[in-house]
Amino acid sequence: MTHEKLLEESKNIYDTVLKERRWLHQNPGTGFDIQETVDFVKKELADMDIEPVDCGKAGVVALVGGKKPGKVFMLRADMDALPVKEESGEPFASQNGKMHACGHDMHTSMLLGAARLLKVHEDEIEGTVKLMFQPAEEIFEGSDDMINAGLLENPKVDAALMIHVMAGMPLTPGTVIVSAPGVSAPAADYFTIKVQGKGCHGSMPNTGVDPLTAAAHILINLQEIHARELALGERAVLTVGTMNAGTASNVIPDAVTMGGSIRTFDESTRSFIKERMVEIACSTAKAFRAEAEVEFGSGCPTLYNDKELSVYIDKYVKELLTNKMALSAAELQSGDNGGKTSKSAGSEDFAYISHKVPSIMLALAAGQPEKGYKYPQHHPMVKFDEDALLNGSAVYAYTALRWLEEHNK
Repeated sequence: MTHEKLLEESKNIYDTVLKERRWLHQNPGTGFDIQETVDFVKKELADMDIEPVDCGKAGVVALVGGKKPGKVFMLRADMDALPVKEESGEPFASQNGKMHACGHDMHTSMLLGAARLLKVHEDEIEGTVKLMFQPAEEIFEGSDDMINAGLLENPKVDAALMIHVMAGMPLTPGTVIVSAPGVSAPAADYFTIKVQGKGCHGSMPNTGVDPLTAAAHILINLQEIHARELALGERAVLTVGTMNAGTASNVIPDAVTMGGSIRTFDESTRSFIKERMVEIACSTAKAFRAEAEVEFGSGCPTLYNDKELSVYIDKYVKELLTNKMALSAAELQSGDNGGKTSKSAGSEDFAYISHKVPSIMLALAAGQPEKGYKYPQHHPMVKFDEDALLNGSAVYAYTALRWLEEHNK
């Protein structure tokens, strides 16, 4: 099978992939609550004569190939949306108060397209391709849940690949960027800080303990971690996004709840920040006669790209799409190929897989600002250029076929 033939076959199924994408976009679910999406994916796979298998709370796994002995290459697409009211104006926009504002509908439809391509060439597959359709990526829980349910076993996965579409990227839609070896997405941690005081009448603050004052100082003091306690190269972001307390303007509330997130590119930095957050919050609250408790919720580790796999995948996508439409991360950052584009600090729970098996993350350009695709991911008005779907399906299928071909031992 040549790359020209696969691209032609991807063009032939484009209308089907487009139709699937638009259905998925109109019917989003969030977290693990994505039963409509799961049912749709399973039906589409079954119609291809590919058996879908439930995995974890809401995941789906399917196998293509296996007729020849060889290794197992896994392709991943996430399926969940965001609790965002859509304002894109698309004729197929969601009406249920949820939105595929991160492009997971694109990922799912592209992997379904790849499944069709792989099924046609099933007799040629030197091993097995495992298809992973994942829930709950946005809350960083789906990947870990599927791993705990046996995702990486039976058959055992040898390497894995994911694609993520990128809105607002000044590159031709369908251009692929191969991540450099090492960390390409930061670890993420969500946290809650509860500050307990003693409520009282606003005219008599001396009779109570004001948790708002303590919380305000905690908010300011936390910023000193980044400003004064991290070295120049220790990249991190600590954000407090919510602060909730009180119901009346003349009453000092009993307690305050703060919520936020941390992004770090290094596990030791991640641990240090969390340790200092607890110390700062508790000691600051105590200085104002209040008490503080810090809780860390869902999160994910850093996403690590395997060095050897990065080299192989870079070669394969350039075979398929030519050097103009396939770039390494280093080439992207050069002056001739959009060096002005900034690195994303968005986390990705495919990271859990990257710490278990050799893995790689690919970015797929899906919307040029100069052509009207100006809103970023997670924005209620974001749109994605559907022209990217064609290359996305082909890249999923071709990288798996070529890797298995070169690693059939």
